[in-house]
Amino acid sequence: MDDTHLRALIGERHPVSSSTTLRQAEAYLTERFKGLGLEVSPHPFKALGDTYRNVIGTRPASHPSPESAAPLIVAAHYDTVRGSPGADDNASALAVLLEAARRLRGVPLSREVRFIAFSLEEEDLLGSLAYVSSLRTDGHEIDGAIVLECVGYACPTEGSQQKPPGVPIVVPTVGDFLAIVGNTASAALVAAVEGAAKEHVPDLRTVTLMVPGNGELFPDTRRSDHAAFWHYGYPAVMLTDTANFRNPNYHASTDTVETLDLGFMEKVAQTITATVIHLCAKPSHA
Repeated sequence: MDDTHLRALIGERHPVSSSTTLRQAEAYLTERFKGLGLEVSPHPFKALGDTYRNVIGTRPASHPSPESAAPLIVAAHYDTVRGSPGADDNASALAVLLEAARRLRGVPLSREVRFIAFSLEEEDLLGSLAYVSSLRTDGHEIDGAIVLECVGYACPTEGSQQKPPGVPIVVPTVGDFLAIVGNTASAALVAAVEGAAKEHVPDLRTVTLMVPGNGELFPDTRRSDHAAFWHYGYPAVMLTDTANFRNPNYHASTDTVETLDLGFMEKVAQTITATVIHLCAKPSHA
């Protein structure tokens, strides 16, 4: 995949220190969703004394069936911390999301797919919590949420990967894999992502971590918008390059496009595309 979306989005996108750039990212994502033929709708919410918007691009089911009415969500956040241009965190995920949406254009789907760009993830998940709270309040069900969080950094060097404290699995010491993080309520969704990667992107290494409950015992597994879905009882998985446990540029001014691995991102986009087709191109995945 090319770096067009990355170069358009990279730049500090913080609600206080760089609010203009944050709004520009929102506008860019809105236009790209429209260009992909998605039905675009903003989801406004109040936070930090202002109004912010999650951007939702909906791909309606082309041949809906009663057994598959609940939509599937693919999501990534578009804000950054102060002082970081946010290439890996999280322009990489937005670029992969847009590429997956492009690849799925024209593919017949029996389930609605919502591509969502969340705002204010870096501010205690305020954007995703507002959105998922509204789902629960309105009694809406979803088939699950696939959340992309830092998916652009890979390193083939021995010792490049660190293990999060307390994680009860063997973690490779080479940082060239995609981590799949789910909870027990998301087991079917985790299996779908694992299966899609193994069958369709066999050269992408994956490592899966399943946590009990909502990940309370392992705080590092709760550091993205998937945790908002867990909080409200919805199945969700996080796909990640593990952020600061691999990438030395995490939340730093050095998180630039030049540090990203476009080939790795291409494999993640292929995995997302294959997962969506598996879950949505037939009436039921049960």
